[in-house]
Amino acid sequence: MNTKDKDSLIISYAQLNATVGDFKKNKKRILDAVHQASNRHAKVLLLPELMLSGYPTEDLMLRTDFIKNQSLALNELKTALTQYPDIYVILGLIDFDESRQCYYNTAVCIKNGELVATYYKHELPNYAVFDEKRYFTPGQTPCVLEIDGHKFGIAICEDIWFEHIAQTYEKLGVETILSLNASPFTYSKVSERLAVIQKNIVSRGLNCVYVNMVGGQDELVFDGSSMVVNADGVIADELPDCQESIGFVSLNGTKWSAKTCIPLEQEPVLAHDKSIEARIWRCLCMATRDYVHKTGFKDIVLGLSGGIDSAVVLAIAHDALGSEHCRAVMMPSRYTADISLLDAAKMAKDLNVTYHEIEIAPMMQSFASALSPIFAGLKEDTTEENLQARIRGNLLMALSNKFGSLVLTTGNKSELATGYCTLYGDMVGAYAVIKDVYKTLVYDLAKWRNQHSPVIPERIITRPPSAELRDNQVDQDSLPEYDVLDAILRYMVEKNESSSEIIARGFKQEEVLKVARLLKINEYKRRQGAIGPKITSRAFGRDWRYPIAQSYYF
Repeated sequence: MNTKDKDSLIISYAQLNATVGDFKKNKKRILDAVHQASNRHAKVLLLPELMLSGYPTEDLMLRTDFIKNQSLALNELKTALTQYPDIYVILGLIDFDESRQCYYNTAVCIKNGELVATYYKHELPNYAVFDEKRYFTPGQTPCVLEIDGHKFGIAICEDIWFEHIAQTYEKLGVETILSLNASPFTYSKVSERLAVIQKNIVSRGLNCVYVNMVGGQDELVFDGSSMVVNADGVIADELPDCQESIGFVSLNGTKWSAKTCIPLEQEPVLAHDKSIEARIWRCLCMATRDYVHKTGFKDIVLGLSGGIDSAVVLAIAHDALGSEHCRAVMMPSRYTADISLLDAAKMAKDLNVTYHEIEIAPMMQSFASALSPIFAGLKEDTTEENLQARIRGNLLMALSNKFGSLVLTTGNKSELATGYCTLYGDMVGAYAVIKDVYKTLVYDLAKWRNQHSPVIPERIITRPPSAELRDNQVDQDSLPEYDVLDAILRYMVEKNESSSEIIARGFKQEEVLKVARLLKINEYKRRQGAIGPKITSRAFGRDWRYPIAQSYYF
């Protein structure tokens, strides 16, 4: 084959948003991408890992009817693809081997309605949020496709994190590895993916087309950020984060060159900004939007306190869903500062969201009267503080029930780690938007968002944080300074370091031991809290599995 013929080879790769179990919608997304690819004469379309079923399916895939319905969708897809006879479509799905009674994380290649190749994922991740060994059996055989004289090797996600996959393909004469992925977002994931591609694939003189899923699925956020990396280590093409899109590259000699990128949905908020704060913001917006919509809701409601956390959550919800789908409720008590009322009302007005004020003092008085015979002679303490939070939680749930709105909780990671939150109070809700966002990062995100347009009143950012559950209360009455607290928590939660190791780093012993104690005794709260999107290397939830009843200190 001559070089001129190779120059005509165009491949496409599409990062799409799959919904677990929605075979009809997933199939439509696939066919829309095929149509775009065919119109631009692409010979190959690469789609994400488990695109047809969605990811992760968890125990749904163990149901016989789930696999049967996926098979029906696959047959319908194959029939539809006969309209596009010249394109190889490579996508992820679940394959069930009836004879062996086992499941495979699978990539199939379909051309003109026929299954021409099948690949089973070799390396099954079983750490952090992944438990694929619970569900899948590993594959053993490589898969090589020869298209217009160019050899492609197929890999699925975790496979490329191991050198032996690329070694095998190098020996088989493969020139480009096609990698299907459902890789969740974390702060450092984009650079980590590139480093792995360069170390395991590029180092062997191979190109890589890396396509990643996009969208939110419960606690996971798939950022897309797909890319094509040539054997010289240079990124030939990349797709944006948090946006369904399809990219096209053409082969010039042995290198891929970018041709065009087509967005398949509306551009996300502030898409031009490539800072880490921007990526995190877009991921939180996408996660919130997808959780609301994929669970069948349209609108949200949250408690707006005049503090930084609820302000950031409201701004994210506004950017994700639009002002017409957001309801904010200020529920002042006698401890609520006037500036909190003013700032909450101003923010709601500026964002044009539905806003209510409900005074909780009369309800608090009713509780106090009912409990007074039992509490006679006892001093007020956190009991009365928690009552205020629980009244507010009840009001939010009443609004949720009446208007069919999903309640967003507003607690951050620092508070959840230390128990600086009220179970059945401010923890009430379905989705915890900033659950994996440390308090210091909450401030950074607020400042970043205001640089683009001032949606959060400046005083909310600059005033000392307070729960406003008693007179003259500030967070630092009970907690270390947040920059110190968050640093300790990062070592303790994300790095798995012990108190003695952290003290050896130079932190004060009394502060480290206090944080360790709070982290331990509040596990029962976190276990009952709402799920929220994971953005750090270790999030509370499926990524954090500690026993509640235990006597081992951190």
